[in-house]
Amino acid sequence: MQDRGTHGAGTLDAETGQRSIAEVLKDVISGIQQLIRSEIKLAKVEIAESMKPVRSSAMFFASAGVCGLFALGFVLLAVMFALEIVLPNWLSALIVGILLMVGAGTGAAMGRQRLGSIRAPRKTMETVKEDLQWISEQPRS
Repeated sequence: MQDRGTHGAGTLDAETGQRSIAEVLKDVISGIQQLIRSEIKLAKVEIAESMKPVRSSAMFFASAGVCGLFALGFVLLAVMFALEIVLPNWLSALIVGILLMVGAGTGAAMGRQRLGSIRAPRKTMETVKEDLQWISEQPRS
């Protein structure tokens, strides 16, 4: 005969005062699900925080690209016209092209430096390791 008890969400055996295995398993599964949800929430928060430098880097890349494209046309024309006064046309174009490569390399290096500041979600990784260790230490029945 089973008696409805107030212990947990399950029923208690009137003779032994213990919950059934099914009730214990339900509670364990529910706890694991809640733990996984908490870990996912923590990971989302940490990833959102670590994405701030990515946004910053993307903005630098985008602004550098837009400004560079507009300025490029005018500056290149001015440099080409100035160099054509003293040099042949082909040499003027070569000099301008080399200067552009140096500028592109500098911009790429700055963007890569900003991306290097991105960190992995350390807190989530630590808590997952702790959870896995705790689970592995639980007695098996």
